[in-house]
Amino acid sequence: MSRRLVTHAPLRRKSGVPVWVSIGWRVAAVLGLYAFAVTFHWLDRDGLRDNFDGQIGFLDIIYFTMISITTTGYGDIVPVSTGARMFDALVVTPIRIFVILIFIGTTYQFILKRTWDRWRMAQIQKMLTNHIIVAGFGKTGSDAVDELIARGIDPACMVVIDESEAALARAEEAGCNVLAGDATRDQTLKDVRIDRAKTLIVATGRDDTSILVTLTARHLAAKVPISIIIKADDNEFPARAAGANTVINPVSFAGLLLAGSVEGAHVADYMLDLASVDGRVHLSERCATASEIGKPLSAITSGLGVRVYRDGHPYGFFEAEAQALQSGDVIVEIVPKGLATA
Repeated sequence: MSRRLVTHAPLRRKSGVPVWVSIGWRVAAVLGLYAFAVTFHWLDRDGLRDNFDGQIGFLDIIYFTMISITTTGYGDIVPVSTGARMFDALVVTPIRIFVILIFIGTTYQFILKRTWDRWRMAQIQKMLTNHIIVAGFGKTGSDAVDELIARGIDPACMVVIDESEAALARAEEAGCNVLAGDATRDQTLKDVRIDRAKTLIVATGRDDTSILVTLTARHLAAKVPISIIIKADDNEFPARAAGANTVINPVSFAGLLLAGSVEGAHVADYMLDLASVDGRVHLSERCATASEIGKPLSAITSGLGVRVYRDGHPYGFFEAEAQALQSGDVIVEIVPKGLATA
């Protein structure tokens, strides 16, 4: 089941109508209904009887209408004509119910709902740990989420941040947690527990915004892996300088596929096979196990080892460093479909 994060600040896209205007419309609606009832009662005042002094004045009409709308009346002024009784039964009673609903709705929207939303967010936040944060749910962000779900990642372990309600609705439909907000703001990333996240995917659609999100995230969580997609080649260095661990340029990657296709149709096909969950093989990353320590990368049995990362440095299967695995090594291997680690 999807969950929508809520907090003390507006997390949905902020309404263009100020709070005071929203309250004003409610007050105006109540006053309008009251004025309508007063007008009718005044025009049909002969259908009312005052049991106190027998006279019906304008103040009596105001008093009777207010009492009739807010309560069932005290009996000091009563409708006696058929028209007055029918008006009170068929018009004033529905107005009374409608006014009560307006007051209840206002109380719910501005008091009860916010209290409920804060409590609900607190409960969701307690469960947010080792989760994946996706900043931006456009074409690239949604494709990334779809691929992760296809690879077996539980969408409830993902949080999508976006300012578009349409985008958040799609993310909710996929089963993700969602938060309406600006991912460049400290509070937004704190609300999704960036410090306890497994990784952050930045795909806002603009290089400058994505780099600013990366800077903000790195400031709040020094060790969280950050993957960012950029469009311009000259923004790759600023993205890495901002703290991104992985910088992806889709234009450059497309160029690599095209270049590979020159050497043969199967090269590009195999690269796509590795990248997609629908491929026959996958690239998988994991830590070296205790039983593999001291053995060469070529001796692993879970897949075809192609690279070792040791202290942040990559070593190919053909290099001397890959001839004896060490504790803490990260192995990148090619495994058959269905065996890739999440």
